[in-house]
Amino acid sequence: MQYVKLGSTGLDVSRICLGCMTYGLPDRGTHEWTLDEEASRPLIRQAIEAGVTFFDTANVYSDGTSEEIVGKALHDFARRDEIVLATKVHGRMRPGPNGGGLSRKAILSEIDHSLGRLGVDYVDLYQIHRFDPHTPVEETMEALHDVVKAGKARYIGASSMYAWQFAKMQHTAERHGWTRFVSMQNHYNLLYREEEREMLPLCADQGVGVLPWSPLARGRLTRDWGSVTGRSASDEFGGRLYPEGDRAIVEAVTRIADERGVPRAQVALAWLLRQDTVTAPIIGASKPGHLRDAVAAVELPLSDKESEELEQAYVPHPIAGH
Repeated sequence: MQYVKLGSTGLDVSRICLGCMTYGLPDRGTHEWTLDEEASRPLIRQAIEAGVTFFDTANVYSDGTSEEIVGKALHDFARRDEIVLATKVHGRMRPGPNGGGLSRKAILSEIDHSLGRLGVDYVDLYQIHRFDPHTPVEETMEALHDVVKAGKARYIGASSMYAWQFAKMQHTAERHGWTRFVSMQNHYNLLYREEEREMLPLCADQGVGVLPWSPLARGRLTRDWGSVTGRSASDEFGGRLYPEGDRAIVEAVTRIADERGVPRAQVALAWLLRQDTVTAPIIGASKPGHLRDAVAAVELPLSDKESEELEQAYVPHPIAGH
C-alpha cells in the first residue's frame, strides 16, 4: 500500500479508501444488498491487514447501521490513531422538520449521533454529503467550524456539487476565518469525466484532495456490458448514470485487461490513480477479491498509450451525481 497527503494537509491517507456503504443491515434504509455485521467484519479486517487506513461512511447509510458496524470493527481490528475515519452529514435521518440538511441544528445534532454510533470521540474527516440550497452558506460553514473547534472532527470535506457552489463555500470560510474544506468526494471514473471541466482544476488550484466515489462506475467497468448483478438490478440511481454510448469504454478496459492478464477492475482503478488530482478512490468491497484488485491497482502502472486508448471513446455526459 502507498500513502499520500490529503490535499495540502499534513494528513497521510492510504491510496485506497474503503467505502462502507456496503456494510449495514439490509432491512434498514434503501440498500437491500448491504452486508450485515457478520459478513462485513472479515472484509474490514482484510482491508486493514492490506494496509488500508482510510475508511469512509455516512450517517444515512443503512439508517446509521453502517456507522455502527464500521465503528465496532475498527475498534476491534485497528488502533484509532492509525485510522483515518470519515463520515458525512446532509441526508434525511428522520421525518419531519430538521431531519436532514445542513442547518446549524442538523449539523450539531448529527455529529453527536454519528460519534455515538461509531463509538469514537472524533472523526478525522467530516463531510457534507451534498450542497444544501435551503440553508445559508454562512450558517453551514460556521457550524462546521464549530465542530472542528469542539474537537469532534479534525478536518472537513465536501461531496458532489457544482464548482461554483464549492468555491462559494470555501470563500465564505476564508472570509470569516473559519475552517475550509480539505477534500472533495465527487463522481469521477472512466465513464463519467465531467468533473475534469471545472471541479478538478479548482481542487488542483486550491490544494484540495479528491476522493472519487463510484470509481468503477457501479461495477460497469468490471463486467460485460449489459450483464446484471443483484445490486444493479435494484439500483435505480446507478441505472441513470451510464448510457449505451459508454459500452466502447468498457470494451477498451476489457482489451487492456486481457493483454495485461489482470482483472478489469485493476485497469479501471489504475487509470484513476494515475490522474494527478486524485488522492484516493473510494472503493466498495462485498467480496475479498474486490479488495485484492483495489490494492493491486496501486502497483499497476499504465502506459500513456493505454491511458489514451481508455480515454478516446469518451463523450460528454449530462451532469449526474449532484
